[in-house]
Amino acid sequence: MSGARPTVRRRRLAAVLLALREEAGKSPEEAAERIGCHRTKINRIENARLGISLGELRDLLTFYGVEDDGYVEQLVALARRGREPGWLQQLGTALPSYADYIDYERTANYIRSFEPLLITGLLQTPDYARALVEGSNAMLSRERVDELVGIRMERQQSVLEGDNPPRLCVIQGEAALLTRVGGAKVMRGQLDRLLAGAEHPSVELQVVPHSAGAHAGLMGAFVLFGFPTPAYSDVVCVENKTGTLYLETAEEIDTYTLTFDSLRSTALAPAESRDLIARLRTTFD
Repeated sequence: MSGARPTVRRRRLAAVLLALREEAGKSPEEAAERIGCHRTKINRIENARLGISLGELRDLLTFYGVEDDGYVEQLVALARRGREPGWLQQLGTALPSYADYIDYERTANYIRSFEPLLITGLLQTPDYARALVEGSNAMLSRERVDELVGIRMERQQSVLEGDNPPRLCVIQGEAALLTRVGGAKVMRGQLDRLLAGAEHPSVELQVVPHSAGAHAGLMGAFVLFGFPTPAYSDVVCVENKTGTLYLETAEEIDTYTLTFDSLRSTALAPAESRDLIARLRTTFD
């Protein structure tokens, strides 16, 4: 379908092919001649507007001098998966603003999340998620709210309960633990969920207390996604009211990595964080 949004995987493969071609000193015309096509096809492949056959991919990688068989197979797997419909399309849901984020979330092997004001999405309860969605947009229908909450719960199941869950490092601001989203009963359940989530073998949870004062995260929430293969560079996601900003340059990644590391140093240790959550839970009794 020519009007379809290219998947995250296709865009990543496109970026890798462009970089490999330029590193090899080859022109689009030379690449096109190699696989017997017009240069516009190479441009469309490198702009993620067109997929590439596995045979053409292997031929171009040979032409670009890629000799690492393991890396070649990683890119072939990336091309094969780039043809799959995104997770939201499989759910029968049209939410393009979330599609990229969820693709990153599902393919990452290391997720670092800083949330100063809200409970991180992967550890929210259905009641908390519902109150949050309803509170942030009163115009949504009940059916739409149900749909969005269902997607969030499906994300949790897919990411945390899969065969190889990613390492998830969450830093919560104390304000997120005190804001009465949905009321006292909802918050009791939510803090119980946080405590249970902190026991998950792949989850590390820390809290930045109010007493920390000024710290590196005062500019707001962000998520850092890390991936297991060289075909995926790290990605920073910064959400706002109208969409999500994706940052991928080395300088941007370094800045947010240093910010997260600083926050980990500022935050309470995991055991102290759990103690604080347990104490704050009693304020909702």
